[in-house]
Amino acid sequence: MGVKVEVFRMILYLTFPVAMFWISNQAEWFENDVIQCKRELWPPDKRQELEEFKERIRKQREERLLRAA
Repeated sequence: MGVKVEVFRMILYLTFPVAMFWISNQAEWFENDVIQCKRELWPPDKRQELEEFKERIRKQREERLLRAA
């Protein structure tokens, strides 16, 4: 009986991490859940505002460098 229990435990110890790795690396899960969450946090209109802000800052830095030169 002891060997059967040990074999079962070894199978369980090996199967559980492999199964969790396989489940967590499913592309469909990533696309459906993670990307959807990202879109909720940063909607496209906010991304546009962020890009405009970055462009304004870049122009201001360029103007400062031109004035300094």
